[in-house]
Amino acid sequence: MLRLFFGLADAALVWSAYELAYQTRSGWQLGRLFYIDTPVKYLLLLMAAIAFLGVAGWFGTYERLELARKRDAAKETLRQTILALTLLVLAQFLLRLDVSRAFLGLFGSLSFLGLLLFRWNAGPLLRWYRQRFGAQHYVMIAGTGESARRLAALVEEAESFGMRVLGFLDASETPIASVVQLKQEYPVHQLSELPGILRRRVVDEVIFAVPAADLPQLEETFLLCDEEGVRTRIALDIFPHVHSEAYLDRLGPTPLLTFSGTPHDEIRLLLKRATDIFFSTLALVVLAPFLALVALAIRLTSAGPAIFSQVRCGLNGRRFRVYKFRSMVANAEALKHQLQSRNERTLVFKIRHDPRLTPIGKWLRKFSVDELPQLWNILIGDMSIVGPRPAIPEEVEHYKRWQRRRLRMRPGLTCLWAVEGRDTVDFDAWMTLDMTYIDNWSLALDWKIILRTIPQVLIGKGAY
Repeated sequence: MLRLFFGLADAALVWSAYELAYQTRSGWQLGRLFYIDTPVKYLLLLMAAIAFLGVAGWFGTYERLELARKRDAAKETLRQTILALTLLVLAQFLLRLDVSRAFLGLFGSLSFLGLLLFRWNAGPLLRWYRQRFGAQHYVMIAGTGESARRLAALVEEAESFGMRVLGFLDASETPIASVVQLKQEYPVHQLSELPGILRRRVVDEVIFAVPAADLPQLEETFLLCDEEGVRTRIALDIFPHVHSEAYLDRLGPTPLLTFSGTPHDEIRLLLKRATDIFFSTLALVVLAPFLALVALAIRLTSAGPAIFSQVRCGLNGRRFRVYKFRSMVANAEALKHQLQSRNERTLVFKIRHDPRLTPIGKWLRKFSVDELPQLWNILIGDMSIVGPRPAIPEEVEHYKRWQRRRLRMRPGLTCLWAVEGRDTVDFDAWMTLDMTYIDNWSLALDWKIILRTIPQVLIGKGAY
């Protein structure tokens, strides 16, 4: 509801800013007549509205606006305006629409000011909006223990969204207390009183916050709520120290409670895979002449094949062959044990000024050109553009238990380590960055990493 509210407000404000910018620019005498044909004018307006709403939806702007401080609201609004205006400029360039830059600049400025002023002063409108469209939502909490009290406190915090705690239900034979005191005082009812409460009061849902061992005894209560059409929920703190995201799945008719320690949104993961296929295909086609020249240069400057392949660990530990341009002498693996004393890492083998590097190999490494054949690994599904780097099986055998979780996401060409120092990042920090990526993964984060990786690679920073 709030997303709809902010979305409609943005559409109205963008339209107002567009018309005001158009009328203002029409009145300026800048030595060139300003006029946009009516179909083009409204096409641009439609694209502008889609760009502003699309950027806000992509970055989750509307979910954060209500509770955002003025500074945070300004940052969200500035990002939304810059990205939306960039998309609009790109669209008009692709469509070959010659639109005044002064008009676009004025439109962007007015949009930013209008959106920001509205968001800074939207409090009274939000209160009216809730009163008009946000009906009260009444909740009963089954349980009186610490988990139930903590859950009720969370519902209290959502009071501005219309959530209300009606009271608690005690399933024990000897009630501990008749009231529970939080911000307010709530009555404690016996579980046997629930049928009467449902007849007398409006109860939208019952949340069960009881020990897991007590759930089988509450089957009749679940059946009662089911027959009455009352929604029921169960607080999933059965394993309080497990931080995986929990969600309900089904295998045929059987419901499954699933705990996932890695991203599981199939739609977003599908979009990630589609992006991988599109850009790896495009890159292989566009870079084909360059890749051929690199392969030729390797063959002419050192003995051995141009492509080096090695077994790595992929998604969930699956083995696959990763492909790279050969940057070392052909027998580099055989010479590795002779250089073990110079290794600078605790687990991964890495040394500065590796004597096995070929003359051209150090430049391939510096600018990550040696990694480009992995575009083929991305295309066939072994890897992704962004993800933890694929590990050598011998290294994985020495991983600590918490480090093995990095195998639960498809390995990538770049990740957070690449924008935080590449080869200068120590092993533990590298693993921690991979966990940070997995825990905070989103499509937007992937794009941020890609955009930050490009300048790092072009200047050859942090690689050896």
